[in-house]
Amino acid sequence: MTFRATVLTLYPDMFPGPLGQSLAGRGLSEGAWSLEARNIRDHAIDKHRTVDDTPAGGGAGMVLRCDVIAAALDAVADGRPMLAMTPRGAPLTQGRVRELAAGEGAIILCGRFEGFDERIFEARTVEPVSIGDYVLSGGELGAMVLLDACVRLLPGIMGAASSGEEESFEEGLLEYPHYTRPVEWEGRTIPEVLRSGDHAKIAAWRKQRSIDDTRLRRPDLIECHGGAREASPSGAQRKK
Repeated sequence: MTFRATVLTLYPDMFPGPLGQSLAGRGLSEGAWSLEARNIRDHAIDKHRTVDDTPAGGGAGMVLRCDVIAAALDAVADGRPMLAMTPRGAPLTQGRVRELAAGEGAIILCGRFEGFDERIFEARTVEPVSIGDYVLSGGELGAMVLLDACVRLLPGIMGAASSGEEESFEEGLLEYPHYTRPVEWEGRTIPEVLRSGDHAKIAAWRKQRSIDDTRLRRPDLIECHGGAREASPSGAQRKK
């Protein structure tokens, strides 16, 4: 089964962009996944190909019209999940990425201007998705982030099957820090435990660093997962 991505955008020439490089690009060229970028403006209903209008109730900016957006979605709807990139959406998580990557693909709608007429979410099954608490000029970069996160999990994209298993967010924690040669650099050395050859101690150290770094940098993740378990030197765990 090939993962199929359809992107609805006002700027189809932005794709594949970075998705045509590295792992995603190789997978695209080898047919592990497919990408189609379609212009929303093709579904405008007037000779000027208008896709937006002024906000009801007044205010700055323009709003993408629900009739145009609905026509664009209806033209490609085939059962794949439909997602809209918007800062008003639910935060994208690794869990949701894994769900999407395990399916047939996704239809991704890229917002622009002040966003979408809210009625599109009432009339169509469209999942609002955000990649962070900040605002971009449009949803295209967010769509690329979402697709890159999905594509790297597809079979054969990453070299080793375990490459995606010990990463940040896979167990609700940030990943442990990594080191490589040289052993000493600018007076700083690789932690001794990582050079010990004792795999149980290494596993316990990595687990504890994941917990400590998550608690320090992302306490919200600790809260969401009901606290964390500290790793004992033997590799066992105990409740904090």
